[in-house]
Amino acid sequence: MNKTLLMSAIALASITSTTSAAHAADLTISCGAVGAELTLCQEGVRAWEERTGHSVDVVSTPNSSTERLSLYQQILSANSSDIDVMQIDVVWPGLLANHLLDLSEVLGEDAADGHFETIVTNNTIDGRLVAMPWFTDAGVLYYRKDLLEKHGFDAPSTWQELTEIARTIKDAERSEGNNRMQGFVFQGRAYEGLTVNALEWVASFGGGTVVDNEGEVTINNERAAAALDLAASWIGDIAPDGVLNYTEEEARGVFQGGNAVFMRNWPYAWSLAQSEDSDVRDNVGVTQLPAGGENGQSAAGLGGWNLAVSRYSDNPELAADLVAFLTGNEEQKRRAIQSSYNPTIDALYQDEEILEAVPFFGTLYETFVNAVARPSAPTGSAYGRVSNAFFSTSHDVLSGTKDGTQAVADLEAELARLKRRNW
Repeated sequence: MNKTLLMSAIALASITSTTSAAHAADLTISCGAVGAELTLCQEGVRAWEERTGHSVDVVSTPNSSTERLSLYQQILSANSSDIDVMQIDVVWPGLLANHLLDLSEVLGEDAADGHFETIVTNNTIDGRLVAMPWFTDAGVLYYRKDLLEKHGFDAPSTWQELTEIARTIKDAERSEGNNRMQGFVFQGRAYEGLTVNALEWVASFGGGTVVDNEGEVTINNERAAAALDLAASWIGDIAPDGVLNYTEEEARGVFQGGNAVFMRNWPYAWSLAQSEDSDVRDNVGVTQLPAGGENGQSAAGLGGWNLAVSRYSDNPELAADLVAFLTGNEEQKRRAIQSSYNPTIDALYQDEEILEAVPFFGTLYETFVNAVARPSAPTGSAYGRVSNAFFSTSHDVLSGTKDGTQAVADLEAELARLKRRNW
């Protein structure tokens, strides 16, 4: 048994024993593995319990999204009722749809009214609303306001400008004694996070989205190659060699420790960067990701999570009510103010209390609404393999084993083989 399946089997055993011991609970939910995300969910669940008088077990699942998906697939394939409500990634609805309740049948056809249309469409499979939007994400650019002001720069509008500004400030700061200063940190490890980063680079250059909405492979083009080549030029220059193994948290650690000019990350990093123990508190700006040259455009990868109800739940209507509460206005507003989780409800981006707590939610509204989706819908059950091929190829370019032109040609051939077999 491989490590992922072994971890999932262990987690499944843990969930089964937990719910058996606490059989009096009306529902079980998986929502947030660790940290603030888990705490926020537990608080929301407690509020629903107080309103309804029902009880809920918040069950532990793996922090790794890959391991969590594997666990969900095992539970659902067994038609198990161990978890009633599941937190699912924005790229999972197509993978899990056959095992999930159509929420519009329980909550009404207007259940998702007011939520971002792109996410509702993403969560609607064959006319069935299989998940409710809970919070959305889109990639943003964090920058050191104090350093840009000190060295006479505005926030960059293109990736080329970012490259030049980052190099200039990094070199200047190092000459003044800060030998740990980096120009730019991002998610460069060979994992799903690099799929999102690389998609942002390619799409911003006008190089497409790897696979288009009709399922056609589009990655083999000059603009996509140029985007990957530019990103590769950052390694060892404005970005440390170690970025090849960075996830979100490694990048945040460098930036929040005061040792990077720019960082690509998700909105969650804002509240942490503004915390009392942050070395960059009050010196951080947030803007849209740069465009790929004068003729390019900003492209932010769509992220976020949803809540779904298992078709095998013993209490589907009650589970749907919990989902409706957790994804409603009151809860989404609380989560936005408390920990800068992006709402999926359009009207909340005009809420004064939210905008006071997280000012860039207003200025980057269009970024969140028009975020670029990964090609999970057109590739269906093959998406995991498509993503793996894309992030592995992108990592090859970043690490210098391939150039962009060779990489996109090789990737096209690999995806064509996958398409013939899987979608």
